[in-house]
Amino acid sequence: MPNTIYVNRGKMSNDEVAEKTMEYNADRLVIVDRWHEGLGVLRLLKTNGSGLTRASLTIFFLGVLQRELGVSKVKPTISITTSTSDRSSELVKLANALSDFLGLPIIEENTAHMVGGTVMHISPDSKGKIEATFMALPEHVEIGPRIVVSRLEW
Repeated sequence: MPNTIYVNRGKMSNDEVAEKTMEYNADRLVIVDRWHEGLGVLRLLKTNGSGLTRASLTIFFLGVLQRELGVSKVKPTISITTSTSDRSSELVKLANALSDFLGLPIIEENTAHMVGGTVMHISPDSKGKIEATFMALPEHVEIGPRIVVSRLEW
């Protein structure tokens, strides 16, 4: 993700995480909770003068498939695409929420090939679950990880 700083949370409390976030003059925070040696929950939070507040979304993962596909240098994600035009779908609602929170534009899937860099592509998988993949463009090569969402909490 562009413009991000990685901090290992360790045993920091939420208040300590909020303080660390403010030290970096950041107003948003993503906490990745692990479950059984893998990703489990992605919590999007915002900071204010009194601490952390929950943003509009928590994402629960069904699975994360790490991919090593021979890409030697991954570029930061620059935009989000979706594979549906149904603006009322949960998939598009997720894309809009991530776009707003991460400050990434949503581009049309049919124009994505004109962009260079990495694009987060949100689409339904073969079982109808929401799946996020990361593609290097304009080559259109999946560079991973591939994330399958079990549910969204708004």
